[in-house]
Amino acid sequence: MKTTYVFGHKNPDTDSVCSAIALSYLKNQLGMNTEPRILGHLNNETKFVLDYFKIEEPRYLNDVKLQIKDIDYGKGHMCNAKQSLYEVIYYLKEHHLSTIPVVNDKKKFLGLLSMKDITNELISWDYDGINTSYDNILKTIQGQAILRFEDEIKGNVLVASYRSTTFINDIELNKNDILIIGDRHSIIEYAVNSGVKLIIITGDNQIKEDHLELAKKNHVNIIKTSLRTFNVVKIIGMCNYTETLMYSKNIVSFQENDYVNDFVNQANKLKYKVFPVLTAKKECLGVIQINDSANKHKKQVILVDHNEKSQSADGLDEADIIEIVDHHKIGTIGTKEPINFRNMPVGCTASIIYMMFKENRLSIPKNIAGIMLSSIISDTLLFRSPTTTEIDKEIAYNLSNIAEVDIEKYAQEMLKSGSSLKNKTVEDILLTDFKTFNLDKIKFGIGQINIIDIEELDKMKKELNILIEDIILEQNYNIIMLFATDIIRDGSYVYYNENAKDTIEAAFNIENIYQGFFIPKIISRKKQIIPNLVNVFEDK
Repeated sequence: MKTTYVFGHKNPDTDSVCSAIALSYLKNQLGMNTEPRILGHLNNETKFVLDYFKIEEPRYLNDVKLQIKDIDYGKGHMCNAKQSLYEVIYYLKEHHLSTIPVVNDKKKFLGLLSMKDITNELISWDYDGINTSYDNILKTIQGQAILRFEDEIKGNVLVASYRSTTFINDIELNKNDILIIGDRHSIIEYAVNSGVKLIIITGDNQIKEDHLELAKKNHVNIIKTSLRTFNVVKIIGMCNYTETLMYSKNIVSFQENDYVNDFVNQANKLKYKVFPVLTAKKECLGVIQINDSANKHKKQVILVDHNEKSQSADGLDEADIIEIVDHHKIGTIGTKEPINFRNMPVGCTASIIYMMFKENRLSIPKNIAGIMLSSIISDTLLFRSPTTTEIDKEIAYNLSNIAEVDIEKYAQEMLKSGSSLKNKTVEDILLTDFKTFNLDKIKFGIGQINIIDIEELDKMKKELNILIEDIILEQNYNIIMLFATDIIRDGSYVYYNENAKDTIEAAFNIENIYQGFFIPKIISRKKQIIPNLVNVFEDK
């Protein structure tokens, strides 16, 4: 069963991470195969929560772009370097391939062999040299083993087309010769006495017993075939190992984790038809052709605690969104088909997931209850945020009973863990919980952090302002703000790019603000900060 990824927004906070874990657990109990993932580094508060309830940190998900592993490419299509060209021809025809990777016994990639190369070999009619195995010759010429002393057969091909006396007088045989002959017994005798590498007897002719004994003594390999001499000569070159014709220089290959779009662009540029798919250790997995990109299986994803494309995983357009569970306003994400979209005006995504547990009559394990409770505490700032509903409070107390924790004591410890600025850079402070929004032609970003001691942040004020202005220029934002929320004082300190000053004053009905200005009663990004800013933007 294909894995469905469950994840929250970029710059993950406690709700987005813990709700993803809880929802993934719920879905798996209902028979799905899901896996919680994160799109960024965890903040200190979330790390504290996961450690406290002994839950493993979800794996990082870089993006959900379509990768080669998500399409039906030619998995397993390859040939062994020691296979015969004869076998490979039929394999290529059967699977409608023009080119095939050549590998060793451990599937290590060695090179490529194309039908064009094999055709050129057939047309050239140049079979002076044979480098193959005894078994390959048997299969190719439909032969019967008469005498076998060597598994590897390498030598020069000769055809007994002259009169016996002429051949014996003019042709000097040696141990590297491979002789194709019919019923010319005098030449056969000459060949076994010369100790040639191999004698191929055509036309189902017999070899004399005394010649056979002599061949045994001189370790001469002998194969008999019912094919006529002409037919044997025509196909003998196809006995050769595939490695004798493969090319191995300047080969472009791909790995399963490579993006399909990158493959298509490069394939169109190079004009090649077939490319090998390899592992990082150069082990061959198969071949990919440009037409394979149409046979795709998009990644399936469930979005938690967001429904804005800019906040979600890169490559979301290349994935199948099968469900969204969120408590924010309806954002920019659209889908081609109807999906389950659970959106409620509550203080936390975990509150919605709690209801889903109840609706499906599933019990909530102690550790899952603990992280869901932590999500509610974090998003509602222990019920101080205006986003808090009576539903959130009721659910939180139910979860605290399951998790066996005292809400007040645990909340103080948890919120304190995420409020310290110790060892944090200005990038950590601004970007750890940073969300981007787009409204018409206005692009704005809002960062938020909980603090206990504003003096720690004020010491970084100049450095923080430089960072904000740099991001404005580099990433084409109109406005960037950081709200440092102090739940004890019940308000937030604001830091911003200088061009945002008038907008902030208008949004919060204040005057003469400065970097680090304290705005009372403003603690909710979702219910206070974003709506106030949007009202100002829409009035412009």
